[in-house]
Amino acid sequence: MSTPRTRTDLPWLIQGGMGVGVSGWRLARAVARTGQLGVVSGTALDTLLIRVLQGGDPGGHLRRALAAFPVPELADSIRERYFVEGGIGGGERFAATPRLTADEACPARSLTVVANFCEVWLAREGHEGPVGVNYLEKVQLATVPAMFGAILAGVDYVLVGAGIPAQIPGIATRLAQLQPVTARLDVDGDDKPVELRFDPASVLCGAQPEPLRRPDVLAIVSLPALASYLNRSAQTTPDGFVVEGHRAGGHSAPPRGPMRLDEQGDPLYGPRDTPDFAKMAALGLPFWIAGGQCGPDQLRRARAAGAVGVQLGSVFALCEESGLDPRLRRELVDRELRSALTVRNDPAASPTTFPFKVADLPGTLADPRVSSARPRVCDLGYLRTPYRTERGAVGYRCPAEPGAMYVRKGGAAEQTEGRQCLCNGLLSAVGLGQRRPHGMVEPPIVTIGQDLGFLRQIAPQGRPYSAESVVRWLSAGLAEAPV
Repeated sequence: MSTPRTRTDLPWLIQGGMGVGVSGWRLARAVARTGQLGVVSGTALDTLLIRVLQGGDPGGHLRRALAAFPVPELADSIRERYFVEGGIGGGERFAATPRLTADEACPARSLTVVANFCEVWLAREGHEGPVGVNYLEKVQLATVPAMFGAILAGVDYVLVGAGIPAQIPGIATRLAQLQPVTARLDVDGDDKPVELRFDPASVLCGAQPEPLRRPDVLAIVSLPALASYLNRSAQTTPDGFVVEGHRAGGHSAPPRGPMRLDEQGDPLYGPRDTPDFAKMAALGLPFWIAGGQCGPDQLRRARAAGAVGVQLGSVFALCEESGLDPRLRRELVDRELRSALTVRNDPAASPTTFPFKVADLPGTLADPRVSSARPRVCDLGYLRTPYRTERGAVGYRCPAEPGAMYVRKGGAAEQTEGRQCLCNGLLSAVGLGQRRPHGMVEPPIVTIGQDLGFLRQIAPQGRPYSAESVVRWLSAGLAEAPV
C-alpha cells in the first residue's frame, strides 16, 4: 500500500468515472484544477483514441499526449496507422479496434496501455490537482495493461467497481515497480481461473521511464460486508472505499436476496441493501458516499457519518465539460426540469447482468422501436465473458451478440433477452458511434442517476454550468462538518 494520507490531505469530492468518454480528460482536468479528485473513465479508451484520431484529432490534443509517451516508436506507429488529417468522411466507417484476449502476446495490449496513458496525461496537464481513473472489475482483459498506462502517466488514484477488486492493490504495487504481473481471469463455468500474464517490459522495449508512483486504490462497494472482505489481508486491502447506493448512474449492485421487481420492472431494494456507515467507519479506512449525494446538505451529512466526502457523477455528466453529446445533455436537462424524464434501473439491459440505469430518451436504445431495429452486432466486445470451449480453449461470448451465435457458444437463449450493446451504445452517446451500411449509425444509450433534483438549484431554467461551479456550490456543505 502507499503511504497513508491524513483526512485533511484527501479530496472531499470525487467526480465519478462515467460511461465511455463521458468523464473524459477535459472534465477530470476541470475538477482536478479545483483541488478535488477528477476521474477519467478507463473503459474503451483504445477505441476512443483511434476514433478521435480518425476524426482528425481537433486541437491536436491526442497527438500531443502521444508525443509524451515514453516509447516514441510505439506512439508513432499508432499515430501513423489511425490519424487522418481533417478526419474521415461523414459516411466512412471507423477502423475496427483490435480485441483483447488472454494471450500474453496479444497485440491489443500495447494500444490499451498507450490509450490510458494519453487520457490520464491530458487530464493531469498544466496543474497539480489529483487525477484518478475508473475501471470495471468485469472488464478483466483490459485492467492490467490499462492500469499500467495510467500509472505511466502519473495517475493518483485507481477506482474499481462492478465486481470484487481483490487483485487490484497488489497489481498496482507491482506495476509501479515495473514488475511482471499475473492476474486472474474468471472463466464462466470453470472453477479454475486463467492466469493473465503481463510484463511492463513488453511495452517499454528497453525504455526507462521516470520512477513511477503507486496510485491509491479505492474499491467501489455497495455494502460494508464487501469492504470487510477486502480488508481481510494486506494483499487485498485497498487504500479506501467508495460506498455506492443503487440510485447512482451506470451499473449498480443487485439487491440482496431473490430478485423482485416493482411495477415499472425495476429491482426492489430493501433494508438489507442500505449500508451501515458506522461499520464502514469502524474499518479505519477513508470512505466516500455515492449515489443520490448531490448537494451541500448531503455532503454535510456524509461527513457527519464519518465519510471523507462524496462521489458525484450525474451533476458532472450534465456540465459543460462533460463528454456526453450536447444534444443528449440538453434533452436530459430539459426533460428533468419539466418532470418528464424517466430513468429505469433496467435489470436486463447490461450484458454483465448487473442492473443498469437507462434514461428514457427518444432516438436511443431505450425506445423499443429503435432497439428492435438495430441489428445485433458485437464488434467491440469489452463485456464479453470468457468461457471454456469443448476443446478446452478459452472462448468469448456476450449475451448482447446475435442470439444464435451466443447459443452456439454454449450460452442460454434466455440470457439474450433484453440485452443491449452497451459498448456501441455508450460510444454513440459521446458522438463516436460506428457507421453501419446504408447510412445507419449506432443508436446511443444514455445512463444517468435517478436523483437529478440538483438541477433545479444549480441550473434553473436549464442554464449551462461548469464543473468548477459545481465544486463551489457543494463546498458550502463543508461548513460545520466534523474534521
